[in-house]
Amino acid sequence: MARLTLAQQLAAALARQIADGTYRVGDRLPSLRECMRLMGHSKNTVITAYESLASQGLVEARHGQGFFVRQGAPNHTEPEEPLPYARAMDTIWLMRQQFVREPGHSPLGEGFPPVEWLMDVRLDKFTRQIMRTGVTTLFRYGNRLGNAGLRQHLAQKLASYSITANPRQIVTTHGANHALDLIIRRFIAQGDSVLVEDPGYYPLFGKLQLQGARMLSVPRLADGPDMDVLEQHLRLHRPKLFFIQSVGHNPTGSDLSPAKAHRLVQLAEQHDFILVDDDALADFKPATAIKVSALDQLKRSLYVGSFSKSVSAALRVGFIAGSKEVVDELGDLKMLLHTSSSEFCERTVDVVLTEGHFLRHLIRLQERLKAATEAGLHMLDDIGAEVFCRPEQSLYLWARFGHIADARELTRQLLPKGFMIAPGHIFSPEQSRINPWTRLNVAYLNDPLLKAELKR
Repeated sequence: MARLTLAQQLAAALARQIADGTYRVGDRLPSLRECMRLMGHSKNTVITAYESLASQGLVEARHGQGFFVRQGAPNHTEPEEPLPYARAMDTIWLMRQQFVREPGHSPLGEGFPPVEWLMDVRLDKFTRQIMRTGVTTLFRYGNRLGNAGLRQHLAQKLASYSITANPRQIVTTHGANHALDLIIRRFIAQGDSVLVEDPGYYPLFGKLQLQGARMLSVPRLADGPDMDVLEQHLRLHRPKLFFIQSVGHNPTGSDLSPAKAHRLVQLAEQHDFILVDDDALADFKPATAIKVSALDQLKRSLYVGSFSKSVSAALRVGFIAGSKEVVDELGDLKMLLHTSSSEFCERTVDVVLTEGHFLRHLIRLQERLKAATEAGLHMLDDIGAEVFCRPEQSLYLWARFGHIADARELTRQLLPKGFMIAPGHIFSPEQSRINPWTRLNVAYLNDPLLKAELKR
C-alpha cells in the first residue's frame, strides 16, 4: 500500500471522526488556522485535506464561514483499512487540543496541577548543584537502565508503597507515556487482545491502536473495574495485559478497593496475564493507598511511575519496576529505540529526592489537593451535578449535569465563556459513543464565574 500524504492522513482522520459522530451534521470543522495550529500542518496541507472531504461529499464549504459536515454524509468513508497511524489520529488530534493553552481560558480539562503548586520544588537551585558535581558525565550517554543513584532512590520510594524491588528491577523512562510505549512494544503484537479501563487514559488507547492491538473494554466503577465484565473477557479471550490505575484514576478520580485488588492478582495468576499498574499520580495520594503491584510484589505486574505531575513535566522522568528479567528486556528495548534516557534530567530528580525538602513539598501538595477536592465537590453539589465518586483527595472529578446528554455540547457552550473542559467521550476506547460525563481538574473548579455559568 502506498504511503499516505499528510493531507490524506488528515482527511482520513477527519472522515473517521465524521463517521464516528465526533463531528455531526451541521458541525463546523476547525478553521484553517485552528487546524494548522493544532496539527502542525501547513496551510496547503489543511486546504487539500478539507477539499478532499468536500469532494467525497462529507463536508461543504460556506463562504466566509468555513467547512461544515453535510447532511447525509456516508458512514463508510474509508474504502480500505486505514494505516495504524490513521487509526490513532483521533487520539493524536485530541491530545493536541488538550495541550493547547489558550490565553484567558480556564484549563478545567487540563491533566496537570497548577504551576504554582510545583514552584516550591525550586529546580533552579538543584540545577546549580548538579553542575557543581560530576559535570563531565553530563556529556555522555547514560546507563541503559537509568541513573544508578536515582534507581536506588526509586527502590526506597517503592518500599514506602510496600513494593520490594532492588535497583536492577527498575528502568527509567522519558515519563510514564514512554514507559507504557515500551511495555506495549515488548508484549503486544498486531491483533493481540488487551484489557483497558473504560473510561481510561486516552493516550494509551492511541498507542494500542498504533500497535494494532484489540482493546477489550472493562467498565471502571467507583471501586475499580467491573469484575463481571472482566471475567467474561478472560473466559472468551486470552488477553496479554490489563492496563489499570490503582489510585487517583484518570479520569474518574476513583481508587481500587482492597477486595478488587486481591481478586485482580488472583485472576492474573489464573489466566496468565500481566497487570500494568499505571501510578502516575502516586505522589498525590497517601503512600498507604492500595496498589495491585504491592499485593503481587511484581510477579505478574509492572509498576509505572512518573514525576511529571509532582515535580515537572518538562523533565520527562518516569520509570518501570518489574521482575529483573522483564526489566532487562525493557532496558535493551529502550537502548535500541532511544540509546538512553536523559542523565541530566535523572540526576536532577535524584537530587530532588535526596533533599528532605521533597517530602515537605509532597505534604503541601497533598494538602492543597485535599482542600481543592473538598471545595470542588461542594461547588458541584451546590449546582446539582452528579459526581461519579467522592474521593478525599484527587486531581480529577468525574461529573455530569442532568440536562446535558452529551458532554461535547457542554464543551461547545463553555468554550466561548472562557472555560476549557475534557468531555467524556475522549476517555473511552469507543470515542463515537455519546457520553454525558466530563473530567474536571479540581484546582480550577472553585471559580464563581464557572459556577454561575454551570448553574445557568
